[in-house]
Amino acid sequence: MEAALIIFALMLLTFVGLGAYLTVKAVGAAKRGVERTVVQARRTVEDTTLRARSFGQVGVAGALAQLRLDLRTSMRATQQALAEGSRTDASLRESLALFERLSAHGHELDGELKRLEQEPDKQRTAQLLPDLRERAGQIIQAADSLRWAARDRARRFAEDELSLLSEQIEMESGALRDWSREPVDDLAAAAAEWDAARSAQTPSASPSPSPSPASSPSPSPASNPTSKPAPTPPPAALNPPTPTMQYPWQKTPRPESAG
Repeated sequence: MEAALIIFALMLLTFVGLGAYLTVKAVGAAKRGVERTVVQARRTVEDTTLRARSFGQVGVAGALAQLRLDLRTSMRATQQALAEGSRTDASLRESLALFERLSAHGHELDGELKRLEQEPDKQRTAQLLPDLRERAGQIIQAADSLRWAARDRARRFAEDELSLLSEQIEMESGALRDWSREPVDDLAAAAAEWDAARSAQTPSASPSPSPSPASSPSPSPASNPTSKPAPTPPPAALNPPTPTMQYPWQKTPRPESAG
């Protein structure tokens, strides 16, 4: 009874612990989903605001907004292209690591541009604007180079795979269109060749040699005129029967069983 209670308590604790673990995992996933949604919404609002400022304002404020918008758009597109390409191409992981280092400079420049938007001294900001444009241009050029290189690599792989697949399909199509020779004709030709080879390997049988006159002398007709000539033996068969071999373990037939 005590053992049953202990087992029941252990099972109850296991179920409670498993439920708590699943609850924590679900809450964490929901929290990450909410945070991701909030970040995307905030990013969309910022991009919309920058786009409105770049079109609606002139001077230093409009230039700063357009510079931030170009920087953020290029960096976001490059990050998405490298992340998607690294799932199928492991060689892009090194490029992704380089982009992470480039992103640090991009975030630093974006923060500096955001602070200059609130700067009341517009004349000082206008003096810094050429240097900021040069820095932003370098970052955008590097990001664009990584993005287009990754896209060109993916497109080249797709073209090579498509070419190989097209060659295989052409070969298969040619094999399917080869209906001039049927499989039955091939089998008949192979059977005829096999029969011809087998008949060539089988030796032809020769007639048995006749006994020599020296070994079995016969009386001449002159010495015995009344004797009749011996009958001519019939020709030997082409395939004489194979003589039965006598093995030493077989019994010798008795004389009375021969009759």
